[in-house]
Amino acid sequence: MPRARKGAARTQARRRVLREARGYFGTKSRHKQQAKVALMRAGRNAWTHRRLRRRDMRSLWIARLTAACRMRDFRYSLLVGGLARAGVLLNRKMLSELAIQDPASFDTLVEMAKGRLAKAA
Repeated sequence: MPRARKGAARTQARRRVLREARGYFGTKSRHKQQAKVALMRAGRNAWTHRRLRRRDMRSLWIARLTAACRMRDFRYSLLVGGLARAGVLLNRKMLSELAIQDPASFDTLVEMAKGRLAKAA
């Protein structure tokens, strides 16, 4: 009797890899080895780009805050420093949302930062 060589397991592994690579271009969606390589690369890039997305979002929030501060004749760095001295624990994401959604409360935060910086000087 001939020995079994992973018949069902090998087929299931191949199906799993090709199912995950569905939608890839060319041989990357049709051949198991190419699909495996493409999946490894896709996983690595996904890991990297999840971290890059956080970096991009922080840059966006800072750009929004800079623009909002310039509209009020103030600087972003002074805003962040003044709010830190005032003990305000809002992060940049929340500050940028306030600048967009509720400009009046953002104005009070800017005044609070200006006042704290004036006291420190």
